[in-house]
Amino acid sequence: MTRSVRGLAAVAFVLAAGCAAAAADKPPAVGDEAKDFELAALGGEKVKLSKLAEKGPVALVVLRGYPGYQCPICSVQVKEFVDRADAFKKAGAQVVFVYPGPADGLKDKAGEFVKGKDYPAHFTFLLDPDYAFTTDYGLRWDAKNETAYPSTFVLDGKRKVTFAKVSTTHGGRAKADDVVKALPAK
Repeated sequence: MTRSVRGLAAVAFVLAAGCAAAAADKPPAVGDEAKDFELAALGGEKVKLSKLAEKGPVALVVLRGYPGYQCPICSVQVKEFVDRADAFKKAGAQVVFVYPGPADGLKDKAGEFVKGKDYPAHFTFLLDPDYAFTTDYGLRWDAKNETAYPSTFVLDGKRKVTFAKVSTTHGGRAKADDVVKALPAK
């Protein structure tokens, strides 16, 4: 192999690796297959996305967690989803909230977030210790007092993304009614 061919091959390899890394840093988009993951629920049981999706559509909502305080916009968004619980149930959808943060104290902070509230059986709170999920999904908001970009995805039974909204601000979140409308017809 000549030096120029080796040089071109090396450039091609670096470009391909860079493109693959950039793609991994992007959040899932409509039409993509959402990466499978397994996280612990607040009660300690392990929950795997692919197993949930086998049961029907999944509304996956990524919260900000605890960036030094309980996010009031997250609280409003979760309440809105709970208020529409019957519509999600009628569509056969599971609603999954991901609560990211540092592993140390994460379960306590998430427990504080849900304390005193009743959540339907088809709603699940998952913990994302040390931002492993949010980083893998390209949703890590790595800035002072930030955790994750507030995001919502609707996934079909094969984890295909049929709705995606990623906010790069604290507001601008998906409305529960929009998510219900994005669920596949039963």
